[in-house]
Amino acid sequence: MNSFGRKFRVSIFGESHGTLVGVTIDGVPAGIPLSAADLQADLDRRKAGAKGTTPRKEADEPHIVSGLFDGHTTGSPLTVVFQNTNTRSGDYSNLVTQPRPGHADFVAREKWHGYNDYRGGGHFSGRITLGIVAAGAIAKKVLGDTVRIESRIEEIGGHTDPAAIQQAIQEAIDSQDSLGGIISCTASGIPVGWGEPFFDSVESVLSHALFSIPAVKGVEFGAGFAAARMRGSQHNDPIVAPDGTTGTNNAGGINGGITNGNPIQFRIAVKPTSSIATPQQTYNFADGKVEPLVVRGRHDACIALRVPVIVEAMTALVLCDLGMVACDRPASPVAER
Repeated sequence: MNSFGRKFRVSIFGESHGTLVGVTIDGVPAGIPLSAADLQADLDRRKAGAKGTTPRKEADEPHIVSGLFDGHTTGSPLTVVFQNTNTRSGDYSNLVTQPRPGHADFVAREKWHGYNDYRGGGHFSGRITLGIVAAGAIAKKVLGDTVRIESRIEEIGGHTDPAAIQQAIQEAIDSQDSLGGIISCTASGIPVGWGEPFFDSVESVLSHALFSIPAVKGVEFGAGFAAARMRGSQHNDPIVAPDGTTGTNNAGGINGGITNGNPIQFRIAVKPTSSIATPQQTYNFADGKVEPLVVRGRHDACIALRVPVIVEAMTALVLCDLGMVACDRPASPVAER
């Protein structure tokens, strides 16, 4: 439901226009130096402010309320909360009876029989990822400096050139529309042997987490969908060193669901933001017919612009959990054959 992980377990809570949002992390080892300031760099990367992001500005100041004492983690559940202060809930009143196309308004209304908090998207809002980014920053500290996770924007609205991207964003703003994008991520320094075959494969667990990010509609590892157009002789990665280093990385650093020592590489597809000011046709439950809907409020024209740091955070959470699970297995020499 709202929790993820086995040994490094993350639970998110809050709503977009509620009192606060936050995260509780169970499984953080004791003795790790930590302060709220350690989270700020990643939290700032997630903030709005760039062209194409929402005008809603929040302080996003983290408050660590449990699991920390004298500047070190205690080993008990660690909770980080963020106050919501800049809300305009009245902008969402018309969505109670007329749900936004492409958004979770309708399914939330049906699933929870109208008791859901609809303001700002409630628990479905991208604001909930604030806790994920905080947890990711902590997971990076647990993983240590040997593991490096880097994510970047590859494409926005079908464009890869920075100047063309900026022009496309401005055109979307001017036309009161939105854009999607593609984000790539590389995680290096991962040892051989993390993950399991089948249901707990590294791809399975990572995909589970990545699809939990609002607006993510696709994930591919290594060569991804391009592998369907390749031959085995092209796709196979030749092993060129005894540590498992390969000449190519079409597998994305994973074989049989298990890390092979090469960088984990994947890409995600982010859909265009559902909330657009352009009038749309959608069903009005009050009138019992399809009518025009004008979405009010403050929304990102391109949410993909703020996604890279969230992808890094989700990746860190998964790798931290996989690493802890792997450490529980006793080491044994490779049997002679």
